[in-house]
Amino acid sequence: MKDKLRKLAEAAGLLLEWENSDGEPCQLSEQVQRRLLSSLGLPAENESTIDESLQRLARLHTPESPAEWPSLLTVDLDTPLTLPSPLPSGTAFRLILEQGGSIEGHLDNNRALPSVTEIGYHRLHIADTQLTLAVAPHRCYSAEDASGATQPRLWGLAAQLYALRRPGDGGIGDTLALENFITRAAEQGADAVAISPTHAMFSATPEHYSPYSPSSRLLYNVLYSAAETVLGESQVQQAQARNSLQAELHRLENNDVLDWPEAASAKLSWLRYLYDDFMTRKDNAALALHEQMQAFRRAGGQLLEDHCRFEALQRELGVGDWQAWPAELRDPASATLNHFAETRADEIGFHVFLQWITADGLSRAQRTARESGMAIGLIADLAVGVDAAGSQTWSRQGEMLEGVSIGAPPDLFNVHGQNWGLAAFSPVGLKRSGFGSFIDMLRSAFAHAGGVRIDHILGLMRLWLIPHGAPPTEGGYLRYPLDDMLRLVALESWRHRAIVIGEDLGTVAPGFRQQLSARGILGIQVLWFEQDETQHYLAASDWSADAMATSSTHDLPTVAGWWAGRDIEWRSHLGLLKATQSAESEQQTRRLERAKLASTLGLLGATPTAETLEAADIQASKVLDACVRHLGRTPAPLLLLPVEDALGLEEQANLPNTVDEHPNWSRRWSAEANDLLASNEVRHRLAELARARNTAKGSGHE
Repeated sequence: MKDKLRKLAEAAGLLLEWENSDGEPCQLSEQVQRRLLSSLGLPAENESTIDESLQRLARLHTPESPAEWPSLLTVDLDTPLTLPSPLPSGTAFRLILEQGGSIEGHLDNNRALPSVTEIGYHRLHIADTQLTLAVAPHRCYSAEDASGATQPRLWGLAAQLYALRRPGDGGIGDTLALENFITRAAEQGADAVAISPTHAMFSATPEHYSPYSPSSRLLYNVLYSAAETVLGESQVQQAQARNSLQAELHRLENNDVLDWPEAASAKLSWLRYLYDDFMTRKDNAALALHEQMQAFRRAGGQLLEDHCRFEALQRELGVGDWQAWPAELRDPASATLNHFAETRADEIGFHVFLQWITADGLSRAQRTARESGMAIGLIADLAVGVDAAGSQTWSRQGEMLEGVSIGAPPDLFNVHGQNWGLAAFSPVGLKRSGFGSFIDMLRSAFAHAGGVRIDHILGLMRLWLIPHGAPPTEGGYLRYPLDDMLRLVALESWRHRAIVIGEDLGTVAPGFRQQLSARGILGIQVLWFEQDETQHYLAASDWSADAMATSSTHDLPTVAGWWAGRDIEWRSHLGLLKATQSAESEQQTRRLERAKLASTLGLLGATPTAETLEAADIQASKVLDACVRHLGRTPAPLLLLPVEDALGLEEQANLPNTVDEHPNWSRRWSAEANDLLASNEVRHRLAELARARNTAKGSGHE
């Protein structure tokens, strides 16, 4: 039975052997194999159930006829396609091209579909079967394509959207504050502004606000809306006055730490008044806007309707997890649900309205970026998964896995592993649905951006899945259809003329980064990790030309915080250090690390020690300036500097393995978006960065 279990696990896509972050071999235990197989709908308790599961997989992987093929197949441009099950050579086919026209022909002598020379989603008719053929370019749209330079040295800023301020924002950064910030960044030479995820959250439960644990990656976070840009400031002020919220909004705006539940409740309250007023207006301007909203609703289709129904249902029922709803409401297509939609049309319309003004605001922000001269503009952030209680798992149940959550195995920085509590796509469900949710997710991310950062892009190849109730150490890797997904990413990238960045930090499979590079997807290089075998920081010239460069990420210390040991203070205070560590020993190690970094940055001699560093008494601002010069000289086609490092702040946006113990995703920057980059220190730092980038263009990096 052991051999059969292994055969089933491998056929199901489980990785039975792998290497951890230290290069040590690991094996998936039989117990974990069985638990994960059960979550995949493949029982393996005994020999009989294993045999049944093997038969089910055999039917799935080896379809007997075209009628059993997946509804979508992918292929590279100019490449013959081997079909899922063989048909005789000479079998006739007809391909209806997406852009018009058609191709008629026959399968070649290898019984393959001849190569297609036009990218797009085409309709293939063959052997009494119709399906979609996604023909993808060999690589994604690139920084070279965006800039017109053969070896670009672009730079931009990475901002937490909620942290931006403007007068009248009610305590939450919004798309209008983003527009203001983009304009100021462009004035200083930035070609991009990367922002935190804008995925749809839970309007009924705003205490769930982590941008990486959304309700759905198919739509947007309505709390980022700036209704002024659509309906005008006077209409917004009238709505706020109607429910007497001005004083509360002013209080929330003055907070340095965002109170998500309070700010969300206040904003949704006055937005409801605004919607009611808007729907009763019959003047020509309002009627034109009504038609725009209805056009948006028609274009959104069932995807938009499902999410807005979910939002209305969750608020009405007062139950956060849809799996605890009455059975007839757990089915989005049920007659009961349709009746609910009819009787709650106004409430559902309100959520359509919210999505409309949010999407419009994001679109305006990207338009502002391009009109300001940015080569890329907005870079959206695509989270690795969704909250299992959210609208995406409810509306696309056949494409999501149940009983497991996404995480990461133990590594250097998290010795116990991580459980992110997120629901994952089902590889089988994706194929059965023609990758519908995956394509919709990509289109949502690309829709209003010149680039997309794919969080934990390692998940396109394999995801660490943890059975519910188990610790992260008792998870395992599940393989995903990488080639299909990479082709779809490349296709959507070109359709939207947007670059792709893959966050490839963590335990990376051998050869994976080379696959990303071949597809034109930039990896990520972070200052803290770019060290040689002797643990010295790399010279700028030794960085990769196939990755985006950055000083830090939202999950890591800022430069000033790292220099001050602020991250060590936090981890010590919250008991997050290893059992063998102490704050004192960690600070001692950090002193030597600071000396090594200072040496690489040219602030100390070639053989640095903690003593020479202390004697030099180097201030954090000087280190920051040296860091931007160092990063600027790398051959990276794109450099993104976190706003925290542009400003010289010590606190990081998120501290992994904490929830309420640290103010994650809540800190707001002190200055308004219009003035955030205006100080002499920041302007000098960004000018240093721009000069370093220009110097790199003419250096030996070219």
